Amino acid sequence: MSSAQPHPERPIRLYTTWLSGHGHRVRLFLELLGLPYDPIEIDMSAGENRGPAFLAKNPFGQVPVIEDGEFVLFDSNAILVYLAKTYGDESWLPSDPKGAAAVQRWFSLAAGQLAYGPCAARLVTVFDAKLDWEAAKAVAVKLFDVIENEMASKPFAIGDHRTIADIAAYSYIAHAPEGGVSLDPYPHLRAWLRRVEALPGFVPMPTTRVGLLAHAAPERS
Repeated sequence: MSSAQPHPERPIRLYTTWLSGHGHRVRLFLELLGLPYDPIEIDMSAGENRGPAFLAKNPFGQVPVIEDGEFVLFDSNAILVYLAKTYGDESWLPSDPKGAAAVQRWFSLAAGQLAYGPCAARLVTVFDAKLDWEAAKAVAVKLFDVIENEMASKPFAIGDHRTIADIAAYSYIAHAPEGGVSLDPYPHLRAWLRRVEALPGFVPMPTTRVGLLAHAAPERS
C-alpha cells in the first residue's frame, strides 16, 4: 500500500465541461476517492478554453485540467495517475509489473481506439464535430468486439478489482449509444458497466438524447 494523503490541503479545482467524457473520468475518480473539489465549468462554445487565462493552464485548450494547490495538470489519464498515486492506494494503480502494464494497456486503448471510436462518434452527434461518423462507429464496434471477449472472464478491466483502467474506459463506452453505437450485442460489457456504476461514490455523466437515444423514453428519476 502507498503512503497516500487522506485529503488535499484545500479542494482540488477541476476545470471541465459536464458533457466531456474526459472530464467525467476525473470527476468520477475524485468522487470515488471522496476528495473535496471545486468544479469550474469552461464554456467551450464561447471560446473560454481559448482565452489566455485557460491557455496558461493548458496550452492545447482542452479539458480537463486540475489545480491541486500550486500544481497544475492536464490530460485526463495523467490526472488519474496523479490522483491515484497521491490520494489513493495501490489497488487503484498496481505497482507490480504485470498490474502496471495491464493498466497502461487500457490507457493506450483510451487514447487510441476508444478516442477514435465511441468518443469520436459521440463528438459528431453531441457537438456536431466534422468527423467521419461511419468510420468512428466501425472502430467502436471492432473495439467492443474485443473487449466483450475479455470481459467474459473477469469482473473488471485488469482482473478481480477495480483500477483506474476502469475509470479511463467507462465514460465513452457507457455513452456509446449517444454516438450511434449499440451496446445491446455486448452483455459482458454491459455487466462491467453496471459493476463500475455500483462502486461507492459513483456519479454519472449527463445523458444527451442523440444518436440511438434520440427517440428513447426519458428515464424515470
